[in-house]
Amino acid sequence: MTVYELPPLPYELNALEPIISAEIMSLHYNKHHQAYVTNLNKALEAYAIAEKSNDLAKMIELQSTIKFNGGGHVNHSIFWTNLAPKGKGGGQRTSGSLVKAIEAKWGSVDKFIEEFNTKLVAIQGSGWGWLGFNKTKKTLCILTCNNQDPLSTLGYVPILGIDVWEHAYYLQYKNARADYVKAIWEIVNWENAEQRYATAEKV
Repeated sequence: MTVYELPPLPYELNALEPIISAEIMSLHYNKHHQAYVTNLNKALEAYAIAEKSNDLAKMIELQSTIKFNGGGHVNHSIFWTNLAPKGKGGGQRTSGSLVKAIEAKWGSVDKFIEEFNTKLVAIQGSGWGWLGFNKTKKTLCILTCNNQDPLSTLGYVPILGIDVWEHAYYLQYKNARADYVKAIWEIVNWENAEQRYATAEKV
């Protein structure tokens, strides 16, 4: 059985300041993401035992736990790489194929960000906003997912994701989610998103 681990951060916990504080990063990464990994491994171990004993009821019971914690692990593993410190790629827009595709569909990157932010702020409760790629239609789309549901469940490849669970911003931005989603674009790693888009197009 595969045992999942917390992936190493590509920067220090304080590297995304002042947009995301070191305190938030420590709690978000070391506590929340670690909890998803721990609980995923426990659920997968229990599932393997249930499968071995042909306990179908237990296997069905565990699926929601696996989806939630597995989704939390997948989503956060992408999220950390979708961000970068200022001066080290954060907020620096590229001129590659992704940006060109965004401009072709939304008219400009600024209009894309405006629509993305509107959908992020409108999410009721906890969830994620994503720029996803549909491999069949070869198109980009802005989508939202509840809780920790991974974007793949909607049939899209994740290119760029933003976490709008309260633990991602509340200590710093309080209830002003709009301020958080506006500020986070200053540390978006466009180069990473370009790489994800290039990979998705080839599949």
